[in-house]
Amino acid sequence: MHRVSAVIVPPVLSFDVSIPLMVFNSVPHYDVRVCTALPGRMPTVSGPDIVVPDGLDAVEGADTVIAVGSGGEQAPTEALDALRKAAATGARIASLCTGAFVLAQAGLLDGLRATTHWGLAGDLATRFPSVDVQPDLLFVEDGGIFTSAGAAAAIDLCLHLVRIDYGAAVANTAARLAVVPPVRPGGQSQFIETPLPPERGTSLARTRVWALEHLDRPHTLADLAGHAGTSVRTLSRRFHAETGLSPLQWLLHRRVDRAKELLETTELPMDQVARESGLGSADSLRKHMVGRVGLTPTAYRASFSPMSGTSPTKAAATWRTK
Repeated sequence: MHRVSAVIVPPVLSFDVSIPLMVFNSVPHYDVRVCTALPGRMPTVSGPDIVVPDGLDAVEGADTVIAVGSGGEQAPTEALDALRKAAATGARIASLCTGAFVLAQAGLLDGLRATTHWGLAGDLATRFPSVDVQPDLLFVEDGGIFTSAGAAAAIDLCLHLVRIDYGAAVANTAARLAVVPPVRPGGQSQFIETPLPPERGTSLARTRVWALEHLDRPHTLADLAGHAGTSVRTLSRRFHAETGLSPLQWLLHRRVDRAKELLETTELPMDQVARESGLGSADSLRKHMVGRVGLTPTAYRASFSPMSGTSPTKAAATWRTK
């Protein structure tokens, strides 16, 4: 079992407290504990009071420690000390929303990129000039520390951590149970620290769905434009406006995502994985997997396919060394 300790720092939203419980408890691989400096009944900013059962001794021995809450206010010294100790002993450190302020107060974000709720990103940058604040991103990983923006972006980050630990198939199960997309529209690579731009429109949604249903076929700009009933020039302009990517860039991201799914859930030979994902050949598959994911197809399958017999601990260790 992978132990997760969520360190609650008031003031906190009840929604934020619920996110790690909802995501990590939805699959049978995590032991989640919620703790705080002063356990017991705690008021929340926009919801009912909650009861936090554990003190900060619950942080000891945790594999992942997540700072939740603070609203940008000063965190208790005990919470900061617990986070510093967890980081020093090798725990994976993360924050949800304004929990980034807690990590910054603990000195864990010095010299690193980080994000938080867009409404407080400027305050974080002003108060902690040693932190490279990225206000427009859903979540960021730098130096092995993960920070997320607010609300639904915290779900994105937690699903990303599940994906790192146990692969896309398990993360997709968690996403289905939470009734959220496994990957925010616009997509994101398995191991990158920043998500791709969110999709902003739906005028080409039917064409994107059609392309996803036929990823094994070669698609030219003319093919996509023909399906959309528009010119190539208009297609390219609208595609970039809606997804932040060119049509061919978007296709490549989706093809790599499909290849990862096949590597995780099947024992197909590499040539067939390449053909069914539309990447053409095993050499092309290897090139794009290494470029996008940082692992060869064989290493990715060994790390994340349940059929490979690789343990989650080994999979996580593989990711950290790549």
